[in-house]
Amino acid sequence: MGSVQKVASAILLTVSLLLLYPSESSATSKVNKSSRRSRPLTRGEIKQAEDRLSQMGYKTGKVDGVVDESTRQALMIFQKWEDRKVTGRMSRGDFDAIMTAEAPQPKDSGYKHVEVDLDRQVLLLINEDGTIKKMLPVSTGSNKHYKEKRMSGLAYTPRGRFRIYAKLAGWRKSPLGLLYYPNYFSDGLAIHGNPSVPDSPQSHGCVRIPMSSAAQMSKELPVGTILLIYDKESFVSAKDWAEADRQKQ
Repeated sequence: MGSVQKVASAILLTVSLLLLYPSESSATSKVNKSSRRSRPLTRGEIKQAEDRLSQMGYKTGKVDGVVDESTRQALMIFQKWEDRKVTGRMSRGDFDAIMTAEAPQPKDSGYKHVEVDLDRQVLLLINEDGTIKKMLPVSTGSNKHYKEKRMSGLAYTPRGRFRIYAKLAGWRKSPLGLLYYPNYFSDGLAIHGNPSVPDSPQSHGCVRIPMSSAAQMSKELPVGTILLIYDKESFVSAKDWAEADRQKQ
């Protein structure tokens, strides 16, 4: 083999090796990433996630690395808020999202009120200073026509600004079913406890909240409380209402 051929062969070998190593490195990186995604979360990592959720306002209960009912509810609200698949289980992807997420913020601030985000299916209880005191999963109107119990209509939750105008303690029988601790805001529609609070809108128009939170939420919503209900295409502030309330006081 001539010297020219030897040089050419050496160059081809070098190029081949350069092309080979990055490929192997890339493949190894992909395997490592895949392995990390499939690796179960440790108790320490779950505790980290609980701590971060609590810092952002999602009430996880005790921060101990154990996914109990409080942690599951906080995780479901986080998944709803961040438009993730709602499972109530903490995957590696959920962990990564939790560790990089920002705390939820209300649409309106500066006065005590309640917000219902129809897109996210989440209720926010807002303090006077604009901080979120409590977050709950909800199920609102399905936007489907219904015909049951000799009644028919569109299962619609109205958008806009409202006030709690009446409330009852315990159970209340309505034409379409039982309401637990209802807080009425528009034509018989209410925020109320219900044994079924699915991840998607499934009510006749009311705002369903978990039974376990209904009694306490009722205490937080005296008659006159401002309620904002909105989706991505509709939002109306009630700061002028709040200011008028302050002037009356």
